[in-house]
Amino acid sequence: MMPSLSLRVSQSLTLTPQLQQSIRLLQLSTQELTQEVEQMLDENPFLERDGDEPPETERSADERPGEAAETADTAERTEKSSEAPASTELASSASDFEAGPADSPLDFGAGKETGVDAEAATGDSASDWEEWGGDLPARSSAGASDDDDESPLSDRRSEHLSLQDVLHRQALSLRLCPEDRAALYFLIESLNDEGYLEETLAELAQSFGDASDPERYEALLHHLTVALRLLQSLEPIGVGARNLSECMVLQIKARQRLLDEEGSDAPEADALALETALLVCQESLDLLARRDVRKLMQLTGCSDAAVRCALALIAKLEPRPGRPYADVDRNAIIPDVIVRPSNERGLPVPGFSVQLNAEVMPRLRVQDVYANALRSHKGSEGHGALQQRLQEARWFIKNIQQRFDTILRVSQAIVERQRNFFVHGELAMRPMVLREIADELGLHESTISRVTTAKYMATPQGTFELKYFFGSGLGTETGGSASSTAVKALIKQLLDEESAKKPLSDAKIADLLQAQGIECARRTVAKYREAMRIPPASLRKAL
Repeated sequence: MMPSLSLRVSQSLTLTPQLQQSIRLLQLSTQELTQEVEQMLDENPFLERDGDEPPETERSADERPGEAAETADTAERTEKSSEAPASTELASSASDFEAGPADSPLDFGAGKETGVDAEAATGDSASDWEEWGGDLPARSSAGASDDDDESPLSDRRSEHLSLQDVLHRQALSLRLCPEDRAALYFLIESLNDEGYLEETLAELAQSFGDASDPERYEALLHHLTVALRLLQSLEPIGVGARNLSECMVLQIKARQRLLDEEGSDAPEADALALETALLVCQESLDLLARRDVRKLMQLTGCSDAAVRCALALIAKLEPRPGRPYADVDRNAIIPDVIVRPSNERGLPVPGFSVQLNAEVMPRLRVQDVYANALRSHKGSEGHGALQQRLQEARWFIKNIQQRFDTILRVSQAIVERQRNFFVHGELAMRPMVLREIADELGLHESTISRVTTAKYMATPQGTFELKYFFGSGLGTETGGSASSTAVKALIKQLLDEESAKKPLSDAKIADLLQAQGIECARRTVAKYREAMRIPPASLRKAL
């Protein structure tokens, strides 16, 4: 067989860098897109925000022939500096943090070696906090500077106080030795967002290094134990608990102390309810979750009425002490699309105006001064690399615009198909799959999936993720189909109207849906109920 050469014509799809960037930008959320834009602005000298005044905008590069070369050199130096590591800035700023203590915050031998005075050790000055590690969160309120007094009142109100900030401020009023203060500071910083201490004291003590020294380890564990009792005495009650049972016990004991302060004026029924609640929380939490009154009566030795009063009291406790101090703004959703009712004619969806949220759209443009300087110095050194960065800036702006255009098209198609939802709510949702929108817009299903993920739409019914409007359908007696979202809303409506003394079971809900012409099995009802985080009938029953 003789070797030979032949030509063959074929077609293939190649993912160019521009197409790859377009796909990647399409699947980013609003927050991720903002980070991507900031990174591109830092790396590419030809890209700038629309609205920022470019340097020397009053005259063009052609009117400044003597400055054109200098501008091109500036662009080239900017390009080289963007590729170089930024270690010099980090090195210069790192010196600001070298003034901290060299010892560990919980090096309990330091106070003994330096001979710290006992009275000075129990002081509450800011220097004690700085010595034992970290910032002083309460410094802005305890010793505010003149600059803080001049800050706008709206800025102060918008300042968020975390759980750690609140606890640190309370700790300032405690007169502690440096070792106990450092241990308390360490435990406060070890709390999770819900106010729980996830690690044991032994694990926290071992995290400081060598546990082979028994004497030092025991001293460390002792200070952490003292700090834990102090932490659990602070507000909110229940903070510093290691588990749910301990959290509820701390709250019940706090109520008992308040009741004891009232003395003979306190009702005996309240004291009995608190005592029973304390016994219930110290027993199995599984029985408490199932509201198994009979077994709780056997374990606690209390009457049926006492156990029921205790369960009602426990239901009023706070299982997550840190919840009131959660940063709600951090989890705020910024919609990408806004849907408003409108009477204007000629809209893509009659009766509704679908618009992009201007606040999430980055306004970018190409830096004209650098681009004109580069155009007038073709063939110079480094011209090819700079020309490539200029093209990248243009591609980025184009892909950003294409991203929002695609989101708007998909949103208009969703609103058009789910128009009844925007008028009547969830019960009017119709079944819809990704392929329907893809076929209508001439796009691929994967593109629709990227567009509808982590993108949100503000509507008269609330703010929803675009993927929320897609769902499977359940068969009906008439031969049609009902959206799973509408069925969930109907199930929730039935549960809201049920009797608290005789809640509806999953089988009963399935029968009620069947009576309305919706074919939904009991297991499907249970799946939808669990997806909505609604407990079963046994846990919804009133005591």
